[in-house]
Amino acid sequence: MYPLNLPKYDIKVINKQQRLYILDILRRKYVSLTPEEWVRQHFIHYLIEHKQYPQTLLANEIELKCGQKRLRCDSVLYDTKGKPCAIIEYKAPQIALTQKVFSQISTYNMLLHVDYLIISNGLQHFCCKMDYEHHTYIFLKDIPDYINLL
Repeated sequence: MYPLNLPKYDIKVINKQQRLYILDILRRKYVSLTPEEWVRQHFIHYLIEHKQYPQTLLANEIELKCGQKRLRCDSVLYDTKGKPCAIIEYKAPQIALTQKVFSQISTYNMLLHVDYLIISNGLQHFCCKMDYEHHTYIFLKDIPDYINLL
């Protein structure tokens, strides 16, 4: 796959019927190894192993409903009371992190109303903290450690 701007981890990949699958530790199953999934698994391990995000408070592929429309967040971080506090959106490494990506994650946030939005294509990572009082957001220099989120 692609080299990423994320720490390496002990990747578990299997070949089944001439397709590669990667272990998703949050869903506890092997999932199709796409470029976006490659980024997701590296980023999740980065959050858990380097930023001390509790694995039990992270979830992948969270479905949202907006009327008849169904949306899907790539990953959501919850607080200890089960309230969403961050949405994480992944793109394949060759996909630029443009305004379109921020618009996509902002759409999810209209439903979840979280404090942090994070996007990554494995090469670049952006995190912004929502400021609902002033109807704006602030880009952070780095992805915060879990302890600094609360």
